Amino acid sequence: MDISDIRWNEPARQKILDDADNVLREAVVAIARESDDISSDEAFAQINARIKDRFIDYEPGPDIRTYADAIAAGEVPTDGG
Repeated sequence: MDISDIRWNEPARQKILDDADNVLREAVVAIARESDDISSDEAFAQINARIKDRFIDYEPGPDIRTYADAIAAGEVPTDGG
């Protein structure tokens, strides 16, 4: 067995990604629901604070800024749709 053969199988890999997406989605929607007139920087900080301890070696990337900008612009649906 080669060391590179040790990895999650595809169903497990997909579940890990789906779970990670759900953590991010829940944080973004919750912040959008709870925060009126929030700046992008404040939203960015809140997203990071909510999800940083949920991931190993978490580092915020440009996608988090995109969601923070959307929260600040009122573009995140908060009614589940």
